[in-house]
Order: sequence, then C-alpha cells, then structure tokens
Amino acid sequence: MQYISQIELPVIKQGRGGRISSPKLRKSLEQSQDFCGLEEDTNRYDLLLLVKRSGKAAGFSTKMINLLDYYMAFTRECDWEEGSSPVVYQSLSRTSLDLGVSERQIQKLEKALFEVGAITWNDSGNHRRFGQRCPESGTILYAYGVDLTPLAYLKADLQAKLVEKKEHDSAWMETKRQISWQRRQIRAVLAELELIEDIDPPFHELVASYEEIAVQIRTTMSLENVKGRLEGHKELHKRVLGILDAYVGGAQIRVTEPQIAKKSSPKSDQKSTHYKYTKQQSSNKLDTSRDSLNGFQKGCSRTSENRTDRAGSRDSSQLSELKEEPDNIHTQCGLQHITLKQVLNAASERFRDHLSLEPRPMNWNDVVEGAYSLKKELHISQNSWSHACVTLGRTGAAICLLLTDQATLREDDPVLKPAGYFNAMINRAKTGELHLNNSIFGLLKKDEDID
Repeated sequence: MQYISQIELPVIKQGRGGRISSPKLRKSLEQSQDFCGLEEDTNRYDLLLLVKRSGKAAGFSTKMINLLDYYMAFTRECDWEEGSSPVVYQSLSRTSLDLGVSERQIQKLEKALFEVGAITWNDSGNHRRFGQRCPESGTILYAYGVDLTPLAYLKADLQAKLVEKKEHDSAWMETKRQISWQRRQIRAVLAELELIEDIDPPFHELVASYEEIAVQIRTTMSLENVKGRLEGHKELHKRVLGILDAYVGGAQIRVTEPQIAKKSSPKSDQKSTHYKYTKQQSSNKLDTSRDSLNGFQKGCSRTSENRTDRAGSRDSSQLSELKEEPDNIHTQCGLQHITLKQVLNAASERFRDHLSLEPRPMNWNDVVEGAYSLKKELHISQNSWSHACVTLGRTGAAICLLLTDQATLREDDPVLKPAGYFNAMINRAKTGELHLNNSIFGLLKKDEDID
C-alpha cells in the first residue's frame, strides 16, 4: 500500500540580481542619456571644487568627497562633452586597494553619492566594470561602471548651497568676534572691580560666573549654540557694568602704594608741558606687572554704547564739580581748566587714530576709550591704568596717557620708557606737583608757534 505525502516543501525564490529600479535611479539614467556636455565656462574640476567648498551643507562627507575626487581623475575633458559620458570603469577591487578600504565600504560610499545626486551606474549584465578608449582620440568606445554625469546637473544647487554656507559661516564668525569683544569688556571691568573692597556680590563669584561661560569657541559648535553663548556674555557684561557704576565714586579702593625711588621727579614748568624725561624715577614694577586678575588678558579697544553714555556723563559731571572742591586732587592738577576741544587739539595723530569714528559729536568718553586702546601700544599695564583711574579718574588718566604719547614722539629728548613716565606723572599728582592744564596749554602753544 502506497502513502502519498501531503507535506508541502517551501519554495525558495531565487534572487533576480541587478539594481532595484526606483524613480531616482531612472531619473539619473535619463540625465546620462540626455547629457549635452558641460557649459563652455565650466570644467569638471569646477564641479569638484563646488562639492568641496559646499561640503556637508550639500550632503557630502569627507570620505564621499575623497572617492569622488579619486573617480574624477579617471575622466578626461572629452568625456564631459556632448555625445560622451564620464564613466569610470576601474574594477571595484582595484579602487578598494588604492584607497585602503574594503569593497563593501566603496559600495556604501557610492550609494551615498547616488543619494545626493552626484553619480549613477552604467551596469553590464554581470555588474563587472570594464571599458575601452580609442587609442587615437582617447574617447570612450564603451564603458560599464560609475557614471559621473549627474554631477553636472548639480551645479546650480551646489552654488546655492555654497551661498547659504558662506552666509552661515559669516554669521558664525561675526558672533564669535562679538563674544571676544564682550570678553575683553568683562575682563577690563573685573580688573577694576578687583580694586574695590566689599562689593556685592563678592568678586570671586563674578570671576566664577565669567569662567563658567568663558569656554573656547570651536567650529564644531552650531550657530545657535554660539549665539546662545553670546547672550550669556552680554548679560554678564551688563551685570558687571551695573555693579561698577554703583560703586564708582563712593567705594573704598584697595590700591597698593607704589614704592618711590630715592630720586624724585622734577617739578613741572608752569608755562610748558612735561618736557624732560623722568630718568630719576626708577620703575615701580607697575609697568611690567601682569594683570592681577588670574587668567585675564589685558584691556579692550572699545566699550558698549550704553557704557559710553554712562561713563561720558559721569566724567562730565565730575569735571563740573571740581570747582566746588578746592582741595580735590583733580582740582590741584588743573583738570577743571581743560576743555574737550583743547584735549583733541593737543592729541597726536597716533592718539586720534584710536578715537571713535561714530557719526556723532565727540565726548570725553571717546578720549578715555582712545587712551585705553593706546595704552597697550605704549606698554602701559592694566594695573598702571587702574592705579591712574583711582588717583585721577578716567578723564585724568586719559590726559596723562595723551601727554605720555606726545612725550614719546617729540624730537628733542623723547621718552624711551613711557610706562615709567606715565607712573611718574601719577605719583606727582599725589604730591600736588602735577599740573595737567599747564601741560596741555604748553602743547597747544607749541603747535601755535610751529604754525
């Protein structure tokens, strides 16, 4: 008796092989067939340069660009002309050996290039890559492999991506520059706040707040991240400025008195500028000392517009009140007799180059900021500047630096150590021997005599 088995065995489907068709693949093949050559003002390496410059903005990774660059070297100018196609028919194994990666990695990179629309394939029946060129003309007679024709159709898109990338990079760099500017302002204000006793909040908390946001800006950070950090710097800058404005004028300043050398500075001439170089004054090391604030760099070139208004009005009010305080050190130095116009006329060309070029009338704060910017060129330290501001105020310190600048530029016996000269003037102010008004008037009279 025979038994017929009712068990059904599974049917194993054989793979068809080849690439799976898709609208994207069919479109790329149509582009290859309709290719009419590159424009007259474009060559194949112009396309490659667009790819390299647009980079990730257009979807190209570094490895993808390297493979595309490698394939581009196998093509010739005649391949990019009408009636031909830039097909790279080198075997997959040879490509993987040249680039030092596996064949599978090459296939993944080719697929990624296809997804961004840079290549397609002209496959043979068994997917073997081969071809032949004409020995005489060098044109391709037949070829099966990677077709670079779709790259020619990406030119407009790549150019648009490149424009977007340039705008993004420009905004990123501008944001980074603003952060650097804000940091200089914050460090400069903190250097002044360190001289003030018993501030609220404590100084170390302000330093900790700065160090928390003062991280290195790297190109791997997104534009949104960098803009967020800029806002943090602006908030801290505004905060420390508010604290400084609240304490300036009424706080007790903690300044170490510089040691005076045995030889004192000579008295000023009542009718001329500080003319002789102060060789008898030894350096008190303020001109060579580092900033007292740990890790802070020196100085800044400009402050914010808000600080300009506040500082300018504060200095103007201080100058107007000098006449009411006959024993004030500012009055003894003759600051109440000096006008803004006189200071600007007495300034050197070098000093004027550091003044603000804003489309508005000049004010005292512009003179202060110009002096602050110039002090680095004269090798005057931040500690010396702070000491001068504490002694004579910001306006008085600026006038002293202006006179120091003029002393270094005179033809007869120029000052060789401006830092020591600047510190000597501040020390003379404490003893009542400094007369800034006579110095300014002397410079103006000297200019009149020259004219």
